[in-house]
Amino acid sequence: MSFIAWIVVGLIAGWLAERIACRRHGLITNLIVGVIGASIGGFVFSSILGFRYDEGVNLASIVVATVGAVLLLAVFGGVRHDRTRLG
Repeated sequence: MSFIAWIVVGLIAGWLAERIACRRHGLITNLIVGVIGASIGGFVFSSILGFRYDEGVNLASIVVATVGAVLLLAVFGGVRHDRTRLG
């Protein structure tokens, strides 16, 4: 996937994940969460589930990246939440 496509998909996925997870982040955080989420989602969908999709800016890429970003926020939120309880 081209650099521009990663940025576009990352921004969309990060924003959607932010809305789904009921969080408030800025543009840069959404981009980072979306791009990392795209990597996580790509791994989960391709390696574990065997789902193949066309790379680039399309609905499948956005869905995969959003699922990965939501997973990332859930894990990060869970770890951060548990640390505040223990501390």
